[in-house]
Amino acid sequence: MKRSMHLVLLLCLVLVLTISGCSKPEQAASSDGAAPAARQFVTIGTGGVTGVYYPTGGAISKMVNNQSDTYNLKVTVESTGGSVYNVNGIMSGDLEFGIVQSDRQYQAYYGTDEWEGKPQEGLRAVFSIHPESISLLAADDAQIETFTDLIGKVVNIGNPGSGQRGNAIDAFSAFGIDVDNDINAQGLQAAESASALQDGQIDAYFYTVGHPNGSFKEATAGARKAHFVDITGPAVDALIEKLPFYANSVIAIKDYPNASNTQDVKTFGVKATLCTSAAVSDEIVYAITREVFENFEEFKTLHPAYANLQKEDLLAGLSAPIHDGAMKYYQEVGLK
Repeated sequence: MKRSMHLVLLLCLVLVLTISGCSKPEQAASSDGAAPAARQFVTIGTGGVTGVYYPTGGAISKMVNNQSDTYNLKVTVESTGGSVYNVNGIMSGDLEFGIVQSDRQYQAYYGTDEWEGKPQEGLRAVFSIHPESISLLAADDAQIETFTDLIGKVVNIGNPGSGQRGNAIDAFSAFGIDVDNDINAQGLQAAESASALQDGQIDAYFYTVGHPNGSFKEATAGARKAHFVDITGPAVDALIEKLPFYANSVIAIKDYPNASNTQDVKTFGVKATLCTSAAVSDEIVYAITREVFENFEEFKTLHPAYANLQKEDLLAGLSAPIHDGAMKYYQEVGLK
């Protein structure tokens, strides 16, 4: 009898130890911004591989992953369709972070445009990154010297869900041009635009992006000569006054020695911003914010578009509330 009882007790002890060993460790948050005890995985949605979003996401992930053991955090990067896709991915939980144009951030949070009547109140800003110019490149043989010369032409305005498509439509609207009837609008991905221009499939294309940019370098280096078109004048001034997330911008032509332009190009633009959801933990957002700011000089060397950034610039253009995890870091270092 005693032997049977001892056997039962031994089996119970083994069972308890087995269950304990299989349970997940608690994710205990620390007050100093360290990550939970269990390693977590997050994804940053970016954009096309030829733009600045993709290497920007890669730069952020590299910095955090260098401290992966400290934060118990692993960051991966996903090439996506752009700003609208990233906002929707964040809000659905498919992405934890996404790089989003400042205008799309504004529209999503306040429930306009693609989110008409459906404000994304859980959207949160982390920091802004670099200015992005709304850029228009046209083939020399298409005889497009001014914005209104686009009437009747084949123009790629960007794939549905991309930031540049919305910017292009805003620009056409400002100049009184009907996208559906006055031009032959195409919806190609940004990565397809340069080859489409060189192959004669389109006369011009828009791309909202930081400069210098690989797509424009490719498009201006081909046999079909091309040039940037100014997007300026009273129509743009009125648009900026109406939509304050836009600002005047300049494309430095020295970055494109093969373009036909002889002077810098005047246009307008937005800012790229890193966004997340209020549902993402303060610890994770704090870790990502801290690593970018603590390694800021290294971050600036990772792409020419970052060269003139100052830390204070990264808090401009945020039209959604700042996430509590990011705000914790900014208050610690006196930026807020």
